[in-house]
Amino acid sequence: MKKCFILLGILLTSGFYSFTLQSKKTIVFFGDSLTAGYGLSTAQAFPAIVQEVLNENGFDYEVVNAGLSGETTAGGLSRIDWILQKEVDIFILELGANDALRGLPLDQTRINLQSIIDKVKAKYPNAKIVIAGMMAPPNLGNDYTSEFRNIFRNVAAQNNAALIPFLLSGVAGDATLNLPDGIHPNIEGHKIVANNVIQVLNYIL
Repeated sequence: MKKCFILLGILLTSGFYSFTLQSKKTIVFFGDSLTAGYGLSTAQAFPAIVQEVLNENGFDYEVVNAGLSGETTAGGLSRIDWILQKEVDIFILELGANDALRGLPLDQTRINLQSIIDKVKAKYPNAKIVIAGMMAPPNLGNDYTSEFRNIFRNVAAQNNAALIPFLLSGVAGDATLNLPDGIHPNIEGHKIVANNVIQVLNYIL
């Protein structure tokens, strides 16, 4: 817990202050149960923590938590048009984990992610895109896990998007930072996830 507050403290006193204050813009977190904050309140999920950090540093951004538990990339593609009714300035795409848990075809995951991004760009061509990298369970085999990990890196590169290498870095596999299911972060885990996001946002705001 102390480590999380130290990381947030560093961010609060460093690069965020170097940016010029802007008029209110919208950051949309589009994802699954990780974004939604499964097992917690929305106020405890990492998008809300990111909102708090932005507020404390004078950034007039509205964070929208568009996470839906159980969402796959196909499900995300089917509902993205509804989400895009609200103007988007920064779009953070966090989908794919459920595809891996179900062992879905990797080509389809890649196509769905790209299709979601295409829709965002078509409606808001000036929106900045951030891709949240994920990892597949090791039981799916080396080939699947390696290719799955590369999907996010490749999609980010192809779209000139910012990349969070692994959203759950520092959290995955640590029982003290996850709920009893071993998959979803607890309150302290979400604080670390928020830092992973902030470190990338710090370069594009």
